[in-house]
Amino acid sequence: MEGGEEAAAAAAAVDSKDLQQQSKALDKLTDRVEDRQLDSTRVQSAMAALASSKEADWNAMRMREKELAAVKINPIDVDIITNELELDKKIAERTLREHKGDAVAAVRYLLR
Repeated sequence: MEGGEEAAAAAAAVDSKDLQQQSKALDKLTDRVEDRQLDSTRVQSAMAALASSKEADWNAMRMREKELAAVKINPIDVDIITNELELDKKIAERTLREHKGDAVAAVRYLLR
C-alpha cells in the first residue's frame, strides 16, 4: 500500500504544479486587461472633444450655406445649365452659387 500512497502523493504534486501554472497564466491575462482599462476622465474628455468638433463642423456648414444663399444668380443661367447639361435645377443652382454666379466657371466645373 505504500506504493499506492506514494503514487497518490506524486499525482497530487503534479496536480498542484499544474494548478500553479494555470494560476500564473490567468494572472498574466488579468494583468493585461487591467493595464488596458480606460480612465473615465480620459473617456469623458475625448467625448467632449468629439462633441465640440462636431458642433464646430455643423456651424461651419451653416455659415457656408448662408454665404451661398447670399450669392445672386441669374435664373436664365440656371435654365441654360439645366437644359443644356440635362441636370437637376438644384445642382445647377448650387454650382452657380459656389462659383459666385459665374456661369462659364460653373459650366467648366460641371464638364470636368
